[in-house]
Amino acid sequence: MEIPKFNIAVLIDGDNAQPKLLKAILEEVSKYGKATIRRIYGDWTTPQMNSWKEIINQYSINPVQKFSYTTGKNSTDSSLIIEAMDILHGKNIDGFCIVSSDSDYTGLAKRIREEGLFVMGIGEKKTPNAFVQSCEIFTFCENITQDLSSLSKLENQKTSSIKKLVKSDTGNTSYLKIIDKAFDISTDEEDQAYISTIGLNLRKIDPSFDPRTFGFKNLTSLFKSIKKYQIVKNVVNGLNQPLVKLK
Repeated sequence: MEIPKFNIAVLIDGDNAQPKLLKAILEEVSKYGKATIRRIYGDWTTPQMNSWKEIINQYSINPVQKFSYTTGKNSTDSSLIIEAMDILHGKNIDGFCIVSSDSDYTGLAKRIREEGLFVMGIGEKKTPNAFVQSCEIFTFCENITQDLSSLSKLENQKTSSIKKLVKSDTGNTSYLKIIDKAFDISTDEEDQAYISTIGLNLRKIDPSFDPRTFGFKNLTSLFKSIKKYQIVKNVVNGLNQPLVKLK
């Protein structure tokens, strides 16, 4: 899926994310744009933030201090949301990446989209669906940390992967039905569609759709495993832009 590169503000909820995933998170963001603003929010006087201190300088992340004024209350959420709105009105960026599994950012994601800006989320699979659906793209941490070799092994288990596609449930609809719908709305007059166009439409239907969830490295590999579809090699200006059609 090809999306023009643009400037993205990466805002991390330090209380709700894992330091060991920072490198993978930034690599995921780089697929869609340049992380020009990088901030992480939390109470840096607490022991739980110590694990971040060794790694944030490696990736030029600016720590933002937010004291917890009331016991049991987390003020990180409000601090991140306020700064996000300041950045939004500054009009210096083209999109946001919110790193958290917390539903408190649902309203923020919606507000950003209302302004016509790109917004992606990165969080664990436990992330509430309301937040997931409020983003244009939502990537699960469990997918970005998978080793490519393990993905290759899963790709070889095609029967198992297809069963997972059928059994997976999003609003009582199997992912295979979602794939079929995305293909239908992507086809041209010759009943074929660019794989990149299908990818964009899949994300519109379900922001969290990701071939890696089912053990495939990319969308092309996933379509190759589905018997009803055929991948057609299509070279344009020296670049391969695969087409998909029904067999």
